[in-house]
Order: sequence, then C-alpha cells, then structure tokens
Amino acid sequence: MRILVSGSSGLIGSEVCIHFAAQGWEVHGIDNNQRAIFFGPKGDTRWNQHRLEQIIPGFIHHELDIRDREGVIKLLAELKPDAIVHTAAQPSHDLAATIPFDDFDTNAVGTLNMLEATRRAVPAAPFVALSTNKVYGDAPNEIPLKELETRWEYATAEFWGGIPETFRIDQSKHSIFGASKVAADVMVQEYGRYFGMNTCALRGGCLTGPSHSGVELHGFLSYLIKCNLAGIQYNVYGYKGKQVRDNIHSHDVARFIAEFIKNPRQGEVYNLGGGRENSCSILEAFTLIEQISGNKMLHEYVGKNREGDHICYISDLRKMKAHYPAWSITKSLRDIFQEIHDAWVERNPHK
Repeated sequence: MRILVSGSSGLIGSEVCIHFAAQGWEVHGIDNNQRAIFFGPKGDTRWNQHRLEQIIPGFIHHELDIRDREGVIKLLAELKPDAIVHTAAQPSHDLAATIPFDDFDTNAVGTLNMLEATRRAVPAAPFVALSTNKVYGDAPNEIPLKELETRWEYATAEFWGGIPETFRIDQSKHSIFGASKVAADVMVQEYGRYFGMNTCALRGGCLTGPSHSGVELHGFLSYLIKCNLAGIQYNVYGYKGKQVRDNIHSHDVARFIAEFIKNPRQGEVYNLGGGRENSCSILEAFTLIEQISGNKMLHEYVGKNREGDHICYISDLRKMKAHYPAWSITKSLRDIFQEIHDAWVERNPHK
C-alpha cells in the first residue's frame, strides 16, 4: 500500500507519514519548505524532512509546490497512491492579509490541483484534506458567552459539547485565510458529492504536538511553550487572554485519518479538535506550562484582538465518534504540553 502526503514536513503531515510507515505502507511526501518562506527561518521545516528520511525506511521526499499544477498531476499519475492526505497549506490568517494571492493559490488552487490530479489518476483512493475551524468565520462569537475567572464559556447548554458541523460557514468574517480555506473545504466536499470520490475535510481546531515549528503567526501551543522556555515575551491579543481553544495531539489526528482511510465516505466534513476535555484559555495555558517548566511566563497584553478570531471555540466530536467508534482522544492536555516541552528542550539543549 502506498500513501502520498502533501505538507509532509509539517506537523500533521510528518505524523501521518510516521503513523502509516509503522503500519507497513510505502510513504511518499510532498513538501518544498514553503513554511520558511511564509514565516522566515524560525518556520523552517527541513529538520523534520531530514528526520523522516532517517527514521522511515524507504521514505521518498518529493520537492514540489502544490501550486505547480502540471507537476502535481504528473506525480499522481506516476505514483498512483492508494490514499492521499493533503495537509499542505498557508496556515496563518494574519499573514494571509499581506499575501492574498499566495494564500489563495496555495490553499484553494493547490487543493484543487491535488483533487483533480487524484480524480484523474486514482479516483477511488481516499482523499483526506486538512481544513480549519476558520471556515466558520467569527460566527461562533455570536453564541452567548459568560466570563469566568480564567476563560470565556458558552452560556447555554446547547453548545456545551462544542461547535457541530452543521454550524453555518457563511455571512461572517473569516479572514482572507479563512475564506481561501472555505473554498478548499467546499471543493473537497464537491469532489466527493459530484464525482463520487471518497473525500473528507477535517475542520481542525488547534492541532499541535512536538513536531510543530511554531511561530507567533501560527502554532498556538508550540509557540507559547517555546516563549516560556526561551524567556521570550508572548503577546496576548484581546479578549483578556481568556479566549478558549481545544487542542488535539497530531498523533490522534493521524489515528483518525487512518480510520477514515480504512472506511471512507464521500464528501464528509468533521470538526477535529481535542473537545472540551482538552480545551484551555491562554491564561490557563500559561499556568500549565509554568507548572511543567518552572519558568514564569513573560507576556504583554495587546488590547486589539486578531481579525476574525474566535473568543471560545470547542470542537463537537460526536459526529466523528459516531462514524468511527474505534477512534478517541488518547493524549490529554497535560500530555500535549509535556511532549512539546520535552521536544523543545531536546532540540535546544542550551536555551
């Protein structure tokens, strides 16, 4: 069995490569270290590419930009993979406003390139795409909230379990990034519904883990923990630092992808996050990493929130668990913090 993973040097892509290699799959990765172009040297993922080449027997790296339509079509035709996992993206909604063409060409057009190449070469192969909860725009902020000591919380029982997949995705502010991801998300669904392909879009919350090259513009927990360990000031943008995110370890993301590939569906969407148990606010994240590292968190409050940012977002996991009952969250919030902490210390022993 052969799998092709785009964005293979990134957090989720690399985790997927490792997971399927352990199951005996032949693993091919697409990556061109575009993250270093988007975010500078601190976003560089070459170290992760080299790690995969060292730990996965037979791993084949393809230096390819998903915006290269002919290159993508040619590669899929040659490889004819049994499954495709598409994680490559421009992931920052702040950065997207300054590079709208690059953002849309990467997220929307790049996804179309991958989908059409798959349809031409291997139309029956499962196609899993990493979408984002930003497809809902800032509409979740319309849900009534109550302010607690360390976090914002849903004020009504209706959303206690989180945001469901039925929540609207239009008539809200998404950020330019969110809009490009909406286009990609809907196209993934359409190739499933119109062409009968086995596709799904995973609307990720905070996907995280020890392989994340976190920077301020993307990578909430990874960057926060990096700041704590390196003594870097962390900027808190609005909402009193009480904004809530649910966090899921990249290992649990890969496990769900494997479940979908084993029993694929057509044109599905799933809200993919850590759920209520793995949710935390920025203030709560400060407390947890201080307990683990022993370092005081240096931070400054910036009054203005990020455009289109969520005040409280928790993924409703009930649909995922109903469709794939063998899947569950295995990494707790503290597990995630500890693993990111330990990985950062290992990569930067003198910091």
